[in-house]
Amino acid sequence: MINIKLPDGKIMEFDAPVSALAVAEAIGPGLARVALAARIDGHLVDLSHTITADCDIELITAKSNPELALELMRHSCAHVMAEAICEIYPEAQLVYGPTVENGFYYDIDLDQPITPDDFSEIEKEMKRIVAEAKPFVRYEMSLEEAMAKLHKEGNCYKVENANRAKGDKLSFYVSGDPKDDDFEDLCLGPHVPTTKHVGAFKVMNVAGAYFHGDASQKMLQRIYATSFADKKELKQYLFQLEEAKKRDHRVIGKQLELFTFHEEGPGFPFLHANGMVIWNELMDYWRQLHNEAAYTEIRTPIILNENLWHKSGHWDNYKDNMYFTTIDDGAYAVKPMNCPGGCLVYGSRPHSYKEFPIRMAELGLVHRHEASGTLHGLMRLRQFTQDDAHIFMLPEQIESEVVGVIDLIFKAYNTFGLTDCHLELSTKPAKAIGTDEMWDKATSALEGALKTKGVDYKVNPGDGAFYGPKIDFHVRDCLGRSWQLGTIQLDFALPERFDLNYTDNTNTDQRPVMIHRVVFGAVERFMAILIEHYAGNFPLWLSPEQARVMPISEKTNDFGYEVLKRLEKAGLRASIDAADDKVNAKIKRAHGLKIPYMLVTGPAEKETDSVAVRIRGCNQQKTMKVDEFIALANKEITQRQNNLALA
Repeated sequence: MINIKLPDGKIMEFDAPVSALAVAEAIGPGLARVALAARIDGHLVDLSHTITADCDIELITAKSNPELALELMRHSCAHVMAEAICEIYPEAQLVYGPTVENGFYYDIDLDQPITPDDFSEIEKEMKRIVAEAKPFVRYEMSLEEAMAKLHKEGNCYKVENANRAKGDKLSFYVSGDPKDDDFEDLCLGPHVPTTKHVGAFKVMNVAGAYFHGDASQKMLQRIYATSFADKKELKQYLFQLEEAKKRDHRVIGKQLELFTFHEEGPGFPFLHANGMVIWNELMDYWRQLHNEAAYTEIRTPIILNENLWHKSGHWDNYKDNMYFTTIDDGAYAVKPMNCPGGCLVYGSRPHSYKEFPIRMAELGLVHRHEASGTLHGLMRLRQFTQDDAHIFMLPEQIESEVVGVIDLIFKAYNTFGLTDCHLELSTKPAKAIGTDEMWDKATSALEGALKTKGVDYKVNPGDGAFYGPKIDFHVRDCLGRSWQLGTIQLDFALPERFDLNYTDNTNTDQRPVMIHRVVFGAVERFMAILIEHYAGNFPLWLSPEQARVMPISEKTNDFGYEVLKRLEKAGLRASIDAADDKVNAKIKRAHGLKIPYMLVTGPAEKETDSVAVRIRGCNQQKTMKVDEFIALANKEITQRQNNLALA
């Protein structure tokens, strides 16, 4: 008798070994139709897996576990694409095909270049394979037998992949019947039951790649594709991709003259005058937030002695991402993070328990050595500004301080309309400093703050910073894309390493607890996210140019210039288009530059001291007194409204 426990606690009894699929069928035919895989005692397996002993079972469906179901579909769809490629190009040698964010890829060794013109043929062959509903059949061989088989087949890549495998067995998957010499691939699995379960798919692009990233190896072709549970989800994803292209911050940044990059400094951005307007507005808002929350602002050096980075632990855990230099025959490093400098500021004088919490904020310029291939506009840089803060506190203040930071971060994101936010708690990684006791204490403290705040969160085991556990804030933009922005990291280790102390109420030295946190993260990256979130249509308070005056003819230019002076005197960022063009041409130019308000002036407006206001993105026009417009615009700016008030 085999007892199988379901997630709801119910026990099902079977007289003999049974497959996971048979368990699903015993529960109900509807479940059997939609089940994709199973977890047996927490281990993910195919539905064909035979259960021989008492166990717990969880049947995976697209409804019960959407993320895992999609992962399984994409993994299996990669096999379908590989089979299609081998059907079309028999000489192709398969390398490997993992899932990645939003899809999967397969690396192949093929001398004939595959181009986007070939994608439709690959998709057609994939659809044929899917229509056959061929089962994914797993079989295993001893390591010795499997290696002999792979050597005989002559695929050097699969041989190398097998050499990297762990254990004394290797598994293969056949699409169809192993007896019929159907397509098979070396794979750990598991897979969905049949090829018809892979969902809706599309081949996306092709790129070059080296085997295991080794540039000394032959260049391979990497075929990227995506798949989703159904055609509707795929269509929505493809629509979002097109929208994302329109919102590419690199394109908009050039169009609006916000920033540029130059070969003299790869990964080092040049902010132009318009970009600096946005930057300074963000900094003003950041300082207001932190002043209201009782932070003091500090500034620490960019270059510090190498010994400091040994002391902080960065040398052992981060040196490959750091830049180094020599000054007066001494070894120095360019800071990749601000925290050691904050520790030095704290340790520069004695502290009493009565001072806590001490909240020190810093807009610190940091440098990190990123590979050239990973650089991407303002999203991935070698130089950027972190809006850091380091909070030193008593152990009993941890929960209230973490809750306070959560509130501050939520308040900041709401200002930009980034209201869809979820939190993740990351625990001790394999590479870490500090004792297990420190880590357990820090992790429990963060969990306690999250529960006190009453927010949902996900746990990411082993993904913490090397010096402490952390809470990460993941925000979705208007296209539903997720961005990791803010973070709260609790640290018992650095105060120990830097011998930081305070005197308690018994005049005894104690260690403070330290929080590392950012709100925007890398400020340049946050700018890039805002550019794409708004598609360059910034709210009035962030817009480099807030209003443009447009006289309808040269005869009314004098009143146009008078309006401009009044706008500028009121603190608005404004300009005038006094070119001898029709007003429609002026409006078109202003729309192209995404200017929020266009103020048309003519004889009638001059007579009544008014402006005809054209609003970005709207066809309508509103006529109002000049002073009325100024008052409404300044109110909108002061309140940092996320939408145009006059729209």
